[in-house]
Amino acid sequence: MTITERQNLILDKIIEEYIASAQPVSSQGLEKKYNFGISPATVRIEMQKLTETGFLYQPHTSAGRIPTDKGYRFFVDNIIESNFRDFDDKKFFEEFEQIEKVIDDSLKFTQLLTKNLASASSSLALSYLFDKDFLWKEGWEEILGEPEFKETEYISNFTKLLKSFEENIINLEINSGIKIYIGKENPFSKARDFSTIISRCYFPKKQEGVLAILGPKRMAYQKNISLIDSLIKLLEKY
Repeated sequence: MTITERQNLILDKIIEEYIASAQPVSSQGLEKKYNFGISPATVRIEMQKLTETGFLYQPHTSAGRIPTDKGYRFFVDNIIESNFRDFDDKKFFEEFEQIEKVIDDSLKFTQLLTKNLASASSSLALSYLFDKDFLWKEGWEEILGEPEFKETEYISNFTKLLKSFEENIINLEINSGIKIYIGKENPFSKARDFSTIISRCYFPKKQEGVLAILGPKRMAYQKNISLIDSLIKLLEKY
């Protein structure tokens, strides 16, 4: 389904605000922060249209809006189609230079790389080496700090998602490129509240593997997609 350029802009800003705050976004808050060049009433009308067409959801009558899976998918597809920018976190690349020092120890290299990925993404990061059947995950401290994880059921569902991911990682159909699964798109159990970014890659010595980021649907897609892409390009040097 197509939406107007104006609706696209409003949807983008709502998703960016929700990713940053984890709070439903109101038309009043949106109007104060952004100059859309239209009246407040028109902003409210456009938000209502986006809700009626399934891009946004209103949890309560008096609440603001939050993105639906459909809204996130539209947002992510726009990121990919617009040739997302390279990841430019100086600290990440400085730490990668330190990781290079253990490049001859493939398991240690994978462990440190995964830790760096978790820190940079503020999510749970996983790396898997096919030839060694070695899976390493990092980032529990980062992921448990997200506001969604204050709910016990949310933590329980995330651990079930993680277990399903680990059990099925060998069978994942990831031929090329970065795959992003949002909510119910995930081929894993208990995944409706989460998103997964996955890519095949080659670790040093041409060892085939997988890199993945798991987190709430309210993850920083622009940053995490460019992060995985930049990391794959770095690994291609070896």
